[in-house]
Amino acid sequence: MPGENLTRDEARERARLLAVDSYDVALDLRSAVGEHTGTGPRTFRSSTTVRFRSAEPGAASFIDLLAPRVTAVRLNGRELDPEAVFDGARIALDSLAAENELVVDAQCAYSRTGEGLHRFVDPEDGQVYLYTQYEPADARRVFANFEQPDLKARFAFSVTAPRGWTVLGNGAVTEVEPWGADDGFATTRFAPTEPISTYITAVVAGPYHYERDHYSRTFPDGSALEIPLGALCRASLAKHFDADDIFTVTKQGLDFFHDHFDYPYPFGKYDQAFVPEYNLGAMENPGCVTFREEFVFRGKVTQASYEHRANVILHEMAHMWFGDLVTMEWWDDLWLKESFADFMGAFSLVESTRFTDGWITFANRRKAWAYRADQLPSTHPVTADIRDLEDAKLNFDGITYAKGASVLKQLVAYAGRDAFLEGARRYFKRHAFGNTRLADLLSVLTETSGRDMAAWSRAWLETAGVNVLTPQATYDAAGHITELSIVQEAASAEHPTLRPHRVAVGLYRRDGAGAGEPSALVRYARAEIDVDGPRTVVTELTGAERPDLILVNDDDLTYCKIRFDEVSLETLRAHLGELADPLARALCWSALWNLTRDALMPARDFLDLVERFGGAETDIGVVQMVQAWAQSALQYYAAPDWREEGGLRVAEGGLRELRLATPGSGHQLAWARFFSQTAATDLDQRLLRGLLDGTARIDGLDVDQELRWTFLASLAAQGAADEALIAAELARDDTASGKRHQVRCLTARPSAEVKAEAWASVVESDALSNALVEATIAGFAQPSQTELLTPYEDRYFTMIEGVWRERSIEIAMSIVRGLFPAQGDTTTLEAADAWLTGHPNAAPALRRLVLEARDDLARALRGQECDARSAV
Repeated sequence: MPGENLTRDEARERARLLAVDSYDVALDLRSAVGEHTGTGPRTFRSSTTVRFRSAEPGAASFIDLLAPRVTAVRLNGRELDPEAVFDGARIALDSLAAENELVVDAQCAYSRTGEGLHRFVDPEDGQVYLYTQYEPADARRVFANFEQPDLKARFAFSVTAPRGWTVLGNGAVTEVEPWGADDGFATTRFAPTEPISTYITAVVAGPYHYERDHYSRTFPDGSALEIPLGALCRASLAKHFDADDIFTVTKQGLDFFHDHFDYPYPFGKYDQAFVPEYNLGAMENPGCVTFREEFVFRGKVTQASYEHRANVILHEMAHMWFGDLVTMEWWDDLWLKESFADFMGAFSLVESTRFTDGWITFANRRKAWAYRADQLPSTHPVTADIRDLEDAKLNFDGITYAKGASVLKQLVAYAGRDAFLEGARRYFKRHAFGNTRLADLLSVLTETSGRDMAAWSRAWLETAGVNVLTPQATYDAAGHITELSIVQEAASAEHPTLRPHRVAVGLYRRDGAGAGEPSALVRYARAEIDVDGPRTVVTELTGAERPDLILVNDDDLTYCKIRFDEVSLETLRAHLGELADPLARALCWSALWNLTRDALMPARDFLDLVERFGGAETDIGVVQMVQAWAQSALQYYAAPDWREEGGLRVAEGGLRELRLATPGSGHQLAWARFFSQTAATDLDQRLLRGLLDGTARIDGLDVDQELRWTFLASLAAQGAADEALIAAELARDDTASGKRHQVRCLTARPSAEVKAEAWASVVESDALSNALVEATIAGFAQPSQTELLTPYEDRYFTMIEGVWRERSIEIAMSIVRGLFPAQGDTTTLEAADAWLTGHPNAAPALRRLVLEARDDLARALRGQECDARSAV
């Protein structure tokens, strides 16, 4: 990576030595507009004054800065030679006093990778938009600072930009004045922040479309809280911007968190900016939250998309307390903010918004992310060992977010909701504007719950792997349960921990058959127990009538993989669609997918279940998740010699469900997308082309611009859409989104020349922005184009070290992950193993990415073997 990789040991030593009081940061962004005449990167002036103390006068330290050029450094009135003290990533500081003032003047570079201060030009109107994104350590690309979360300070920003631009920061605007004699620019000054970490400071600037609202709350003591609300997006997206819904969810969330946290929102205003070419879902900058602009929906989407957006809004809002008010000391305890925000996002979604089935999505989608991450060779405890910033970047993963949130959901069941929330309240009050470690949270939870949180932490937070829970039942001659036990297995020999689980066990049977009514699988008995150790007897269900289905972890109280006894599995094979409870169905779908990934169920069997029961699924989020799993099952887990036959069946089933779906419904839209992504025959292609040109029609299906691109991407990947057709579509939709779609379609075409050009544009050049790198890789890596991609396997392993060394970490991660030959075979595995063996000293983060991709491929090959055996 360009720049220095800060280690945990360095950060601890610097935190021991220094305490930071304040920053004054002046950013001159006039250079964002107009022609760039220089030969190097486009830059802006960054002037920083930082006041800090040293525990050891006379000691030496350093401040972080990634910039093309430093023009001046002054420490306590003493001019330092930039050539002597700046190495491209750090400015050396010697002879520190007890109290210090440092002034750094630098030329910093605008970003095209989404790291630092990102600059975007809207192709629709030529307008320039800027925003910052820093986590974990990219504030140093914008201003000189001590880039670690435990050196909090107050920040006062001023930004010079074109007059008429919307300019936002963490604090409220205090003054806007003309810049010198030039009437075309103005300087905006912001109120100093409360003490916060560098990575959550923020600036957003440009001709954004801005909408306002207001939140008011009166507390029992009569005091009032007033929060100005703002929501903004690019001007060209304003016609699609549903700010009213965003404000509704925002107010519902503020009500929820104030009801439960007993600590008023401490950061004044609350702006939410939807910004272009954003690498993440969102970022919790206090007072100025940033989101990817894909949450501004340009076409029709399902309710699952609105639910997801609401969840993200609430996730980021939870961070105002978990992460911004109280911040982890170092990235080891990243979970202290991300796990809590993930859990509280779902918790508040269900209890305060219209999305009352949010726990179904959590069980089905978020946990799938966690289960995958927790079975990789890179799995780690929720509290991770983060040696440096590269480690930190990779730990924004399914364990830190979704497993951690699942563990907290289990903790609420274990310790009680009231004890959990009271612990949170004490945690905020005790550590406001400070930094914490795991022990700080455990101490308040021990106080409020009376439980041994240290033992719970050792089992759940400090060990890795996911346990497997399987029911075993015996019956008497009359068909009653004589014993029902839950068998717990460790994740693996490397991760042998058996954990305490608070689990509900549900017994289900088919009702209604033979009475002229549709049969339904309904729960007739339930027991909630503590599972601990290798085997736990469920005495509460002894004597119950024989069930057709035993569902372990009913109601999704704990974090585990569930298995089925033989009878239950056969019941699901025949009657999955009859399960009356939507959460129970979601849990069963998830368990069946885990069986497929674990090579215990043939991929063709899973696809058969999707074909027979997917169309009857009522929860649209579950439908879309099952559709995604079906595509993975076909592309990666099905035996290669069956894949063509399986693809025909999948596409035929998708088209059938599209035609059967209620016209205009979200289900119809989901099946339309699924059909287009699996279309396999000339007739399928003819239908897609007809839907595009208007010669075909399906009642209720609105083929809007986003759906047009979905159809065109499928045609392009099959060689049924040439460059001219794709260019014509871009002419219809000459927007930022349209350009990304066009690039993806162009690089998806099945041509050796196309693939070579795509590879070169990503690997051999850094001209593309982060969004276009992502689009190019998505088009290049078509699972159906194995023969075209095979020649790039050797080139992949040859180029990745250079990419990791020369490109920014965000872009390097995209390339290393996205271009791994995921459709390979055992030869590819051998090549990956050879690279890992031959490069023991490669960057640990790079080795981790290769190891994870290699493991995904090995898992897929085991699934293919399982699927092939089922045909014998």
